[in-house]
Amino acid sequence: MGKKIIEVKQVRKDYHVGEVVVHALRGINLEIEEGEFVAIMGASGSGKSTMLNILGCLDTPTSGEYYLDGTSVASMNRNQLAGIRNRKLGFVFQAYNLLPRTTALENVELPLMYNASLHSKDRKKMAIAALEAVGLADRMDHMPSQLSGGQQQRVAIARALVNNPILILADEATGNLDTRTSFEIMALFQDLNRQGKTIVFVTHEPDIANFTSRRIVFRDGLIRSEERTASVVDAREALKTIPVLNNHDAL
Repeated sequence: MGKKIIEVKQVRKDYHVGEVVVHALRGINLEIEEGEFVAIMGASGSGKSTMLNILGCLDTPTSGEYYLDGTSVASMNRNQLAGIRNRKLGFVFQAYNLLPRTTALENVELPLMYNASLHSKDRKKMAIAALEAVGLADRMDHMPSQLSGGQQQRVAIARALVNNPILILADEATGNLDTRTSFEIMALFQDLNRQGKTIVFVTHEPDIANFTSRRIVFRDGLIRSEERTASVVDAREALKTIPVLNNHDAL
């Protein structure tokens, strides 16, 4: 067996909405090993986003245990959790979450600003390397408004990579993109996975899940099915079947 990056034991999450208790997660057991590319799927309200928030240390379970890279998250205080999010986790969101009046390079540098041991020259060097890794070496000085949706998401991925995290968490990262651009982004994620990155990708789209190696389906706060992808689709090969439109803003 490989090294466990994520180990979840009987995790429950309840929300109180007025006098009503909503059981978002009802006892989840989950293990994800280093180097896996996992899709978490499910309809709205299934619990998949709640699960991602707990995995990303953005929320805490009502009960149960969560071990990240072998360490119990429950034992961490607020500052330790903030440090974990900054040093060990990389987040990619559907809405990109870029600062609008800040260049691509400055957006990618942002997570490094919380590391006092890094000199400004080192931060810049690391941010440049991350943008080069996602194919945006020629867009570093552009503002988000000067970038296509796919390019903005690549900046967001570079920002997630810049601290060399042990785990990348993506929440509907292709949700705002057209089919071709979505496949291009998934090709990038596949490249990162081949380089050894562990990725958890929340999506409701089966076509997108075909690019991952394991699917976990949530429904009503429970894992209803879990299976290895029989034949992982190569995103770059899939791109060859999609015509390039004249108005497509190439990545």
